[in-house]
Amino acid sequence: MEYKFGGSLTNQKTVLGHPSGLFVLFFTEMWERFSYYGMRALLVLFLVASVFDEGWGWDRADALTLYAFYTGLVYVTPIFGGLIADKITGYRKAVVIGALLMTLGHASMALEGLTGTFFYLGLVLLIIGNGMFKPNISSMVGKLYKTEDKEKDAGYTIFYMGINAGAFLGILLCGYIGESVGWHYGFGLAGIFMFVGMLQFYFAQDIFGKIGLSPKGAEDFDDAMEDALEETEDAIEDTIEEAKSSKVVSDRLIVIGVLAFFTIFFWWAFEQAGGSMTIFAADYTDRVLEGDGALMFKIFNTLLTVIPMIIITWF
Repeated sequence: MEYKFGGSLTNQKTVLGHPSGLFVLFFTEMWERFSYYGMRALLVLFLVASVFDEGWGWDRADALTLYAFYTGLVYVTPIFGGLIADKITGYRKAVVIGALLMTLGHASMALEGLTGTFFYLGLVLLIIGNGMFKPNISSMVGKLYKTEDKEKDAGYTIFYMGINAGAFLGILLCGYIGESVGWHYGFGLAGIFMFVGMLQFYFAQDIFGKIGLSPKGAEDFDDAMEDALEETEDAIEDTIEEAKSSKVVSDRLIVIGVLAFFTIFFWWAFEQAGGSMTIFAADYTDRVLEGDGALMFKIFNTLLTVIPMIIITWF
């Protein structure tokens, strides 16, 4: 019997027309992004806060330098995490390992009040854990679909909604708890939800069948036979289309180059949200509302928080 989607028989059951395993990945990624953006919202604020406010009292320049190193390494380590998953662990083990390391990282940062060593150890664990987690959970989304069509594109769109939902909630909750209750409580809350995401993925991973189990090139006999047939068909098609393939490849490389160039400026601006924009909001923005303005803010803030949670819970 041939399944429509990759994974186990359970994964053939659909939710909104997509394999049910997509929503396991959706919530795992959502809670991971909750923890990442929740911690990021606190990082610079904690560093520049005065000792009387239980911060470290750093200069802004020093705090932003540490933030820059952290975010830069977060984007570099997925290259190595993807290679490790391809060659050694497989996607699923890499995701679990990464989630565990990030959980320990957030827990270590929650202990920053004991010694600064825990804070730096937490950042290192988060950087390494993100490298193992981030590229491989996205790869698993692609493996759920057997065809390269609009259905797969829609699946990635739904998956990305989990990223946005987690980031939105993490910034609100961890930011509020960190500033109002205590920095270590905010860091700890990020770790709790990362732990929830890890447990959910670990206990639900049977739904993926053989997806992500083995490193690339270690498929079983049936998969190897299927790949051999596909390679034969591809070879025939490549021979027929060889005349125009070089132009297609060159056009695609040009498009990738243009997009990569402008992406640099997008992320340069985007990452200011956890650095200079955070400092500006904290020091140069009047965040106290009174009268009708305060009432309207509370109403809309409540709706923006509750409605997405209702929708996500329903899904």
